[in-house]
Amino acid sequence: MLSRKTPVALALAALFGSAQSQTAPFPATVPAAPAAEPTRLGELTVSATRTERSTDAVPSTVTVYDKKRLQQREARDLKDLLENEVDIAVRAVAPRFTAAGASTGRGGNEGINIRGLEGNQVLMMIDGIRMPQSFSFGAFASGRADYVDVDMLAGAEVLRGPASAQFGSDGLAGALSLRTLSPSDLLVNGKTQAGFLTAGALSTDHSKKLTGAFAASAGAWEGLVMATVRSGHETENQGDNHALNSSRTAPNPSDINTDTVMGKLGLKIDAKQRLMATLEARRRKTDTDVISARAASFSTATPTAVVSLQANDQLDRQRFSLEHRYEDLNAEWLQSLKTTVYAQDSKTRQYAYEDRYISADRTRDGHYQEKLIGLSSVGQTQLSGQRLSYGLDLSRNRISGLRDGTVPPAGESFPNKPFPDTDYTLAGAFVQDEIEAGDFSLIPALRFEHYSLKPKAEGYTGGAVVALSDQAVTPRLGLIWRASPGLQPYAQWSLGFRAPTPDQVNNGFANPTQGYRSIGNPDLKPEHANSLEVGLRGKLAETLRWQLSAYDNHYRDFISQEVISGAGTTSNPLVFQYVNLATARIRGAEARLMWQPLAGLSLSGAISQTRGHSERAGVQTQLDTVQPTRANLAARWEIGDWDLQAAWLHSAAKPASRSSTATNFLPPSYDVIDLGASYRISPTLRLAAFVTNLTDKKYWRWSDVRGIAATSTVLDGYTAPGRQLQLSLRADF
Repeated sequence: MLSRKTPVALALAALFGSAQSQTAPFPATVPAAPAAEPTRLGELTVSATRTERSTDAVPSTVTVYDKKRLQQREARDLKDLLENEVDIAVRAVAPRFTAAGASTGRGGNEGINIRGLEGNQVLMMIDGIRMPQSFSFGAFASGRADYVDVDMLAGAEVLRGPASAQFGSDGLAGALSLRTLSPSDLLVNGKTQAGFLTAGALSTDHSKKLTGAFAASAGAWEGLVMATVRSGHETENQGDNHALNSSRTAPNPSDINTDTVMGKLGLKIDAKQRLMATLEARRRKTDTDVISARAASFSTATPTAVVSLQANDQLDRQRFSLEHRYEDLNAEWLQSLKTTVYAQDSKTRQYAYEDRYISADRTRDGHYQEKLIGLSSVGQTQLSGQRLSYGLDLSRNRISGLRDGTVPPAGESFPNKPFPDTDYTLAGAFVQDEIEAGDFSLIPALRFEHYSLKPKAEGYTGGAVVALSDQAVTPRLGLIWRASPGLQPYAQWSLGFRAPTPDQVNNGFANPTQGYRSIGNPDLKPEHANSLEVGLRGKLAETLRWQLSAYDNHYRDFISQEVISGAGTTSNPLVFQYVNLATARIRGAEARLMWQPLAGLSLSGAISQTRGHSERAGVQTQLDTVQPTRANLAARWEIGDWDLQAAWLHSAAKPASRSSTATNFLPPSYDVIDLGASYRISPTLRLAAFVTNLTDKKYWRWSDVRGIAATSTVLDGYTAPGRQLQLSLRADF
């Protein structure tokens, strides 16, 4: 292949010299770990640059969960999987919602918090397809993390820092990239047929699960079928008040049933091209007796007192994707090209029936749906000392919502739409160059993104609809210096943005009787991020590696719903509107360590400290989404047929000076110890047990309790589970 260099590469070669790197970052040169030493060192990441690179060769912080690591944990959901990450949290508030007012806990596992930002400010993808957004309105709340079945996963990556240069809108804080199992994940060592069956039980929610998968290949064809069934109940806490009214601190009784199925069919067209078609469907049904919504007493003076509240919620996600891969390492220009077309339909329905003492009983029936279609294509060109990657992403998401029920609030009528049906379109293109020049790696990237929101007025009674479109340019620049074989400084600067959501642009709602209304905003701007991360990686021999990192993230144009006019009367109602107001700054530092003193024994530790505040009109307010200081230590020992593990997590107390208001409940610090063990009964049969919160510690997670008043009489209702046991049996064939 002829050697060609871009002008940027020539300039760098002149500046740094043309020597080859001491530790090449491309996967072809990543050394394989000895089979006798289970190791996480030298893992590959795709989310950091949308190309395969060693995690030690990217100018950012990435956590990789490979297939083996996922199997060893066998987490119930994303919250369990990420629980011990020091700078990540999954918010899941105890369900204590009402029929028409509060949505507390109804969104389930609401979403991922990365370094202090969460919700739709974090990009979530499965097989490169965007997950549904979170949405809330009144008592309706649809989260994001329950759309995923972790049993279906072959890998997960968490990328810190703005991800807009790679993926476009939404990744202000970072990205969670998930990959589902493929036939090749099971058909190893020359097998033409393979599969597994896993049965498990978990005391946390008294759930039972059964997961099975089978893969086979014949000639140019390969396929996989997989299904998971889980049946359980409410998540335990450490509340001991079982009263049948609002003073209750024990969990509200729930029945939760989840079914997920997936099928994949692959075709090897020739030595260079492959096709893979995927069908996936997931349904989660939750039936809750919301005892905490019941009144403590009844009298003619309280005609609307709640006697009973029954809730029936259902979440569905189906997707189809077709992926084409081309790879020819000997090609002159285009060595690889991956193109995916996809369609995804996700919806949430939340129904509640409220029995009231004397007043008319009422119902609420809320709907939220996204219909996503799109195309993504990424190519690579390997040149002398550098690798170019470039791509195109196109998607259109049709987003709709509906509020229905009986006995609507005064001044309202059902059904109505919280926002008009909206076509949300994203179109972006990016280019990236990975340049190796002597002891330096330079990774510049640039993306152009156009977005538009086109609402439809039909059926919408909230006022005039407004359309919105804009574009953003998001550069990223990363630098890695291999100063010595055991020392590697790095730095990355990146910009990010998040386009407004349809319900923020058009939030038309009116209640004249109560004296308020909301209006749309055609001038709403996207939220922006300006991030800098610097770090230092080091190693001693090949058994101990460490990383220090510090980051400073600036955000502007935060979107907030504010009162822009009015007096709150029928003739002069308060007018609410989503506007760009606040700026914010989040900065912090982390330290990570991994040590493998013996074959089969690995030790790891991490600590993270973050500070953050928003600022509006010169007034600073602490960001409650920022976690308190957290640290962990973990050990794993694989010896013979045994796999033993232990983990300790420490969370400091949230100081009052770092809370947005003095009325917030500030949980004390806590320490939690988890233990696990698995035994390989035979080459194909493995029994595993996992004990969480070994000491039965009573504690509150900040992510799940923030915003709760310190004067609340039901604080124990928000506690985390006590000591819990998980058992599983896996058979491979």
